[in-house]
Amino acid sequence: MWRFRLVPDGTRIQFMKGRIAGLVTSAVLSTLSIVLFIYPGLNYGIDFKGGIVMEIRTPGPADFGKLRSDLEALKLGAVGLQQFGSAQDVLIRLDRQPGDDSAQQVAVAKVRGTLAKDFPNTEVRRVDAVGATVSGELFRDGMTALSLALVAMLIYIWFRFEWQFGVGAVATLVLDMTKIVGLYALTQFQFNLTGIVAILTIMGYSINDKVVVYDRVRENLRLYKGLGLRELIDLSINETLNRTIMTSMTVFLATLPLALFAGEALRDFAIVLLLGIVIGTSSSIFIAAPILLFLGQRALRPGAPARTAASEPAQ
Repeated sequence: MWRFRLVPDGTRIQFMKGRIAGLVTSAVLSTLSIVLFIYPGLNYGIDFKGGIVMEIRTPGPADFGKLRSDLEALKLGAVGLQQFGSAQDVLIRLDRQPGDDSAQQVAVAKVRGTLAKDFPNTEVRRVDAVGATVSGELFRDGMTALSLALVAMLIYIWFRFEWQFGVGAVATLVLDMTKIVGLYALTQFQFNLTGIVAILTIMGYSINDKVVVYDRVRENLRLYKGLGLRELIDLSINETLNRTIMTSMTVFLATLPLALFAGEALRDFAIVLLLGIVIGTSSSIFIAAPILLFLGQRALRPGAPARTAASEPAQ
């Protein structure tokens, strides 16, 4: 039976020849990401810094000049206006108002009144108003979720495999996540609860891909007892390469329409997810595998001669 394959069977690509280049490139990108996180920093959304976002639809093309002057007359602080979708769709952003959550609701009521008076038949489609207390709690909860997920994955990999696998997987995840944070800082996409969801999604996808490669390495450790660890890792990556690329392409193509046609919030999420898929897939080969090679050279293959897979008996 004919089966379509992006990668032909029996490839013998020597991935570990590029292990140093892969690790150095990853370290440089992660370092740059940390620098971008410090300056210019993340563009925190209202979930984490508080404030007001209103999504409106005007009867005709929005008059941004009149909108801005009328809203600034309310003395609610800086007013941000952004068109998205059609010429009628506008996002209104206001800074967090002094006071508790009731102060945010008062500001929303003032904006609604101005819209009803000066822009009749304008539809207010969405309102998000977050105070200082709620935004602080959401930020702490989001960071806690990321930390717990990372610890849980370390424990899972540690118990399923040897410690070298666990350290390699978690170290790679940390490098992956720093690049995602750097992406948010570089693009200035709003970093809010949707950003936390994007990072958790990429973490789940990335660790799954690493488990697939590591599981094949563990199987081959038993099958090819005389094969050197470097050659064995290359063999394992080649054996899982078609599955890895097919899975990545499936998720990529399923996410692509969101990046092209979705609204602002989902579009940013989808773009980050697309790049996260590329980062997670490549890191399994060029970061997680080299780390395993360095950590496990003596423990997993003590004294084994470097042999090729062709020299092993057929299984």
